[in-house]
Amino acid sequence: MRSDVVADSDPLQPAGLSAVLAAHRPQLVRFFTGRTGSIAEAEDVVQEIWLHIAQPMAGPIANPLAYLHRIGMNIVLDRVRANGRRARRDSGYVEATTTVTGGLVAGAEAIDDAPSAFDAVAGRQRVAQLAAALAGPPEGAMRVFRRHKIDGLSHAEVAAEFGISRSAVEKHIAVALRHLRKALND
Repeated sequence: MRSDVVADSDPLQPAGLSAVLAAHRPQLVRFFTGRTGSIAEAEDVVQEIWLHIAQPMAGPIANPLAYLHRIGMNIVLDRVRANGRRARRDSGYVEATTTVTGGLVAGAEAIDDAPSAFDAVAGRQRVAQLAAALAGPPEGAMRVFRRHKIDGLSHAEVAAEFGISRSAVEKHIAVALRHLRKALND
């Protein structure tokens, strides 16, 4: 038997391929970093090599370092193929679920449009606060404000309904806005 022929006889002892892997680990990490572009990915590849060689072997290996490189390259190729499949699948999903209307993209991300529980409670409190402010004084200004801002009547229509001038409608609305701003900021 040649001296470069190695067989992993006992995985618990640092012998055979495990010993070669341990001795050449930094070199293998550098090599696969160059192939993958990532130290973390290279570390994962070397870890997978170790998992692969931990399984029982069929026979002796003539060039253990070349064998480890070949295992690693097969792992890298498998990962590249898997990443390509994942990218194509994700791209297909995005294309199928995305619509472009007037330059706006809809559906590119899975986003829940519902407000958070905190925002929902805060919104209900704000609406209750606004309703209380609208019901409170000054009553005349609030009636004019509701007819114009909520019911959608024009200044002239509100003025005719209440028998006041358009200038008075504007003043009532200004008073109501000051009151609402003060009530909502407190």
